[in-house]
Formats: sequence, structure tokens, C-alpha cells
Amino acid sequence: MRPSDLLVPRPEGLYCPPGDFHIDPVRPVPRALVTHGHSDHARAGHGAVLATRETLDIMAIRMGEDFAGARQEAVPGAVVDIGGVAVSFHPAGHVLGSAQISVAWRGLRITAAGDYKRAADPTCAPFEPVPSDIFITEATFGLPVFRHPPPEAEARRLLDSLALFPDRAHLVGAYSLGKAQRLIRLLRDVGHDAPIRIHGALSRMCDYYVSRGIDLGPLAPATVAGQRGRGFAGEIVLGPPSAFAATWVRRFADPLIAFASGWMRVRARARQRGVELALVISDHSDWSELTATLTELSPAETWITHGREEALLRWCALERRAARPLHLVGYEDEAED
Repeated sequence: MRPSDLLVPRPEGLYCPPGDFHIDPVRPVPRALVTHGHSDHARAGHGAVLATRETLDIMAIRMGEDFAGARQEAVPGAVVDIGGVAVSFHPAGHVLGSAQISVAWRGLRITAAGDYKRAADPTCAPFEPVPSDIFITEATFGLPVFRHPPPEAEARRLLDSLALFPDRAHLVGAYSLGKAQRLIRLLRDVGHDAPIRIHGALSRMCDYYVSRGIDLGPLAPATVAGQRGRGFAGEIVLGPPSAFAATWVRRFADPLIAFASGWMRVRARARQRGVELALVISDHSDWSELTATLTELSPAETWITHGREEALLRWCALERRAARPLHLVGYEDEAED
């Protein structure tokens, strides 16, 4: 049997002919299996959606309760039969509720990892290796230059800056789903117990994380009324990337602009955004984690999708591992990640 008999790229996304479903489709389809809640993977308008409970909840928060005609919860590790295809969801370690989707049919197993990371993260379940004939990996940071530092060290750099510049508000750009909550938890874990100010766009997602048992400590709104005439000097304020291009930033007196993203490894990106403190914190695997994952799983073939495919393809060739690019459109970083 050819692998394309089980999964094949289509304009809508990865399609499974025997099961008649798509994985992370970018256009409305009758049945969608969704790996996680970021908008380049989770779209509204499908007839039915199968995803983890957290991803379904996140889609409802972000898109409204009527984001799909019907929804079905996927229990991690449990097998669901869809048209004779055995489907299972396994933790991806990307954000809360993120999952790899494994499909098996007539002796062939393909696992679509979606976005994933291997670094420890107390705000989501860790990546679970799934033995597969074919493994579909992302390559967002698929270049040898991308080697993420320990995230705890980056959180301490933020606290060091706060101690060095106590008269300045530290405004940190952090994506609203996953990155903001992870950074807050990192700051707590390295000893920051003070209230952290958050932009209103982060509130609902932070509240949801707390409802799922993720302790974020004391949070407070970053409103003008809360400034107490000090412009939030000596405080950490988190906001979504979009807020930094708006008038929101102007309410702070002499703010120190920071950004939490794997792309902060690229100095030109930091300079372009006017970032003084570049925090290299990513929810994607870096080069070392990508290659270590392929070594650990050792699939018969690797399909490489959205990201820097060429370098990872070259690495696979040098390692004598069968690999090919999987040209899917519509999957980009929803924000700086």
C-alpha cells in the first residue's frame, strides 16, 4: 500500500481518503481533526471537529461556541475508529491541549505531529513519542543556528533587567495562547511572586489555563487606573504582539520593550521591533530537538512540513534517513513564536 492511500496533501490540508477526514484543514471541510488551538491549525466553519477537550474549549473561546457544526472530544491515547482508520491523539508538548494525530490502516501508521516541542513545560502535557512508519514533523526552527537556551535562564534575564531598571515598566510581547502562560509560569518558578500585569486580550486565556489547574499566581489588569501615577514602573506587563503596534504602549512611562519568541535569536527581527530585551523562548522544537526526535523515533520515512525544510532534508540524507518535503499551504506562525 502506498502512504498516499492513507494521507495525501490537498488544498484544504492533509486528507485521509479511507476515513474521509482532514487533519488541520485551512478551509472548511465536513470533518476536521485538529492538533491544537492556534489559528493556523484551528479554523472555524467545519461540519464536525475532533480534538482534545482543551483544544475544543480554546476554539470556543477564540471563535465562539458555534465554531463548528458538531464537536467530539478526543481522549489522549484512546483509539477512535473512523471509516476503518484507527485514530489516536497523543500529547505534543506545544501548548495546552496540543496533540499529535496518529492514523493507522492496513498495517501502516502515520503520525502527524503538528507543532511540538521537547523542552519541559508545566503548562501542557509533555511530548509523547509515538512509534510510526511515517512521522510528519514541522521544521519551524529547522536550521542549525536555532538552538534555544534554557527557558528558565531567559526568565531570569527578565528579572535581572527588572532589578537593574526598577524605574521602568517591562513590557513583554508574548503570544496569547501558550507563550504568555508559559512565561508567567516560568517567572513564578524562578522566584517572581509579585503580581504580573496582563493586557485585556490575555485575560480569557489565562483564566482558562487556571481553570485547568495551571497555577499562574497573582495577575492584574494593565489598565490606566492601576498605574498609581508610576506608569507601572518596576512591574512586568505582558501583552500580545499586536498591542505593540498600537497606542497601548504609549500609556507607559519610559517602557523597556521585551519580546519572548524563538525568532529573537535573529537579531534583525529584534531590532526591527525595537526590542531592548530579546527573550529566546519558543514553543517549537529547535534544531537539536528536531534531529533528536527523528533519531529517537527512527521512522521508515519522514515528511517535513511548514518551516525550513531544506536543512532538515539534508540532515536526513546525510543520516541515510528517507525523507521528503510535504508541501502544505496556509501554515504560518500565527504570531511571533
